Amino acid sequence: MQKLIFYKHKTKAHFLLVFELLLFCVRERKKTMSACLCLLFLFFTIFAEATYPPGGFHHLSSSLRQNKKTSKSKLESLFETRYFPQNLDHFSFRPESYKVFQQKYLINQRFWRKGGPIFVYTGNEGDIDWFASNTGFMSDIAPKFRALLVFIEHRFYGESTPFGKKSHKTAETLGYLNSQQALADYAILIRSLKQNLSSEASPVVVFGGSYGGMLAAWFRLKYPHIAIGALASSAPILHFDNIVPLASFYDAISQDFKDASVNCFKVIKRSWEELDAVSTMKHGLPELSKKFRTCKGLHSIYSARDWLMEAFVYTAMVNYATAANFMAPLPGYPVEQMCKIIDGFPRGSSNLDRAFAAASLYYNYSGSEKCFELEQPTDDHGLDGWGYQACTEMVMPMSCSNQSMFPPYENDYEAFEEQCMSKYGVKPRPHWITTEFGGKRIETVLKRFGSNIIFSNGLQDPWSRGGVLKNISSSIIALVTKKGAHHADLRAATKGDPEWLKEQRRQEVVIIEKWIGEYYRDLKE
Repeated sequence: MQKLIFYKHKTKAHFLLVFELLLFCVRERKKTMSACLCLLFLFFTIFAEATYPPGGFHHLSSSLRQNKKTSKSKLESLFETRYFPQNLDHFSFRPESYKVFQQKYLINQRFWRKGGPIFVYTGNEGDIDWFASNTGFMSDIAPKFRALLVFIEHRFYGESTPFGKKSHKTAETLGYLNSQQALADYAILIRSLKQNLSSEASPVVVFGGSYGGMLAAWFRLKYPHIAIGALASSAPILHFDNIVPLASFYDAISQDFKDASVNCFKVIKRSWEELDAVSTMKHGLPELSKKFRTCKGLHSIYSARDWLMEAFVYTAMVNYATAANFMAPLPGYPVEQMCKIIDGFPRGSSNLDRAFAAASLYYNYSGSEKCFELEQPTDDHGLDGWGYQACTEMVMPMSCSNQSMFPPYENDYEAFEEQCMSKYGVKPRPHWITTEFGGKRIETVLKRFGSNIIFSNGLQDPWSRGGVLKNISSSIIALVTKKGAHHADLRAATKGDPEWLKEQRRQEVVIIEKWIGEYYRDLKE
């Protein structure tokens, strides 16, 4: 899940943030105005205080935590958990580079036969179990292809921590956390696995969503001799180096709510002024704590602001057509449901009360929460580490325009750089991703040398604004749906799936089938 990053930026008048996503980051707190999200990859990824933005995964409802046991037992019935001895550093030959850590991966050989295809999920910024549980598409199509399934955990996330509990303590250890090392991990593990299975001729197709989708696309470009193709779902590979407008992410979320209800959009937009007004009241924070039903008294008005913004941002991302339990238990098309709550209030109701009621759908759809924890960060999915990536290579600047339903702000790169130096002792490299993987003039570049990549996006996903939305060549295909949300196509099929989603998946299967067929024909020549 993507992953999701905030960038907190300091201006003359206030503090603001602006850090990615996808698919997902741990959060600390600071008494500043905050709430500008990124990714993920997810997915997905949140930041607060210094480099971490607010609205972290600690707001996942308790019902999601309660479901982890059920999800784990189901996962164990599908996959075997294994560990691979991985080198710490693939790009130098210093003695310390040969330190070995155990990289976790999941494998399912139920439908596979020797020589058959291998489908590999390029892990995101989190526990690989979480992503495997929410990527049912691969399991759904495995019988048809008689494919081996492999889900590889990203270094420094989940259980794949090179320095154990000390992995995230210093820049010296975190210096081995980056996308290039992760891609090399995947390449080495895949080659070793094929050798051990005595099936080195098996074609490999990589899959990923959000940040994982970015990694899948980059893996195909960097290691075409290992993977014959890639399905990159909701992969915002153009969200770097000002390739897309900085306000595109929050503008997309605002459009989702406006499409559901213009009144809903206006209510949320006006609610921030009412929230700010509370700070001028003599007993503003106690009153706000009561209004937001907090378990403990609030220390900052911005905790309430972050809590609201997180709900609207994530709900837009996971605006799936059917009920789901990815970020939190939610009904189908939750943005519409939020707006129905807002529009159902009697005339004269406060905008802040309406916004709180709508946000409660995200945090308490089950109705089991008696109070809300707004200032107690947790890391339920092993996401700690994304903050460092955001401060080094994954620099995805954002801003909020006056047209969005969120408080407007401008990107302040200098303040962001100062925060990264203060937190990690490193300076961001805002041009590194486009230098290493490209991005600018992508249509011209990939048309000449790339092949066999599917970029799938749903336009209701705010990350889609940074994705590839048009075909680049006959084999680099953009599959775009009007109503799709964040990597919806990678989720397991359900009876309630709309026809447009079924068709998107059918097209993906046909394309993958074509890649594999061409590969086997080439082997015979």
